[in-house]
Amino acid sequence: MPNRVNVGVIGAGRIGRVHAGDLVRQVPAARVVAVADVIEDAARKLAADFQIPKVFDDPRAIFDDKEIDAVIICSSTDTHAQMIEDAAAARKHIFCEKPIALDLARIDRALAAVHQAGVKLQIGFNRRFDPSFKHVHDVVASGKIGAPHILRITSRDPAPPPPGYIKTSGGIFLDMTIHDFDMARYQVGSEVEEVYAVGNVLVDPAIGQAGDIDTAVITLRFANGALGVIDNSRQAVFGYDQRVEVFCSNGMASAGNKFPDTFTQSDATGISTSLPLNFFMERYSESFIAEMKEFIQAILEDKPTPVTGMDARIPVVMAYAAKKSYAERRPVRLSEVDMR
Repeated sequence: MPNRVNVGVIGAGRIGRVHAGDLVRQVPAARVVAVADVIEDAARKLAADFQIPKVFDDPRAIFDDKEIDAVIICSSTDTHAQMIEDAAAARKHIFCEKPIALDLARIDRALAAVHQAGVKLQIGFNRRFDPSFKHVHDVVASGKIGAPHILRITSRDPAPPPPGYIKTSGGIFLDMTIHDFDMARYQVGSEVEEVYAVGNVLVDPAIGQAGDIDTAVITLRFANGALGVIDNSRQAVFGYDQRVEVFCSNGMASAGNKFPDTFTQSDATGISTSLPLNFFMERYSESFIAEMKEFIQAILEDKPTPVTGMDARIPVVMAYAAKKSYAERRPVRLSEVDMR
């Protein structure tokens, strides 16, 4: 059994840089041997920063490289499905950022290619690996506090994205809430059967003009009888607001925001603390490292990855059910949008 995995990174943008850096500095069992990006200067800079020996301007060179065991796909969303198929055909193990695609049929073709090739696939739902969220999951899954009854997820960004991004993102449910849909399944340990979504444009009129909403509340009905509520906003002026609570028959488990320090000031006017971390790269820095470690370990130990291709597909189904619910102003069962 090999004791090290040779990795190629596709995409030298923000998230590609994060994963490459984490693999180089934090995952001794991985060796990043190549980076590819259609913008060659970006690939060269990333390679220079992390002493990566090979630089390509075409990802096909990564797939053709016999030295590479696994690929980290950090390219634009519209390329993910084809990259997965190409990597599978080259018998490379695959880590891919979410989503695989915005089209269910396209996702299914990519997953079929992975299954046929017999390679491993892990999807970048990094929030599962946040230590606090994982602790909530582990306590609930252990049964120590009974059966889940009510899930509450608050997920609010510190500032809205530009309208140009909104037009290509698939909308709030596919772009933002998709993380919360995955978290809901992860925390409750049951599949969602029905979604009811309401929303409005309360933050930025330009988002409405781009055809989307910026504020949403989604209720979930799980197969095990539990109920869930997700609330989203594109702007929390006090920082990146990320909280989870699972109320169970014999207790409750929850995880709150992450702060840069433990500072508290108390005086006659009141008590104040630092604001929550304001950027997802800082808030989830530990989770990005942990998911890379888990991916490499799955390859070395030949075990299933912790976030599978089906884990990538189901939140997309949930997002389309939410879009349909919002448009038609009624609860929507997932079976209405996924006829499999």
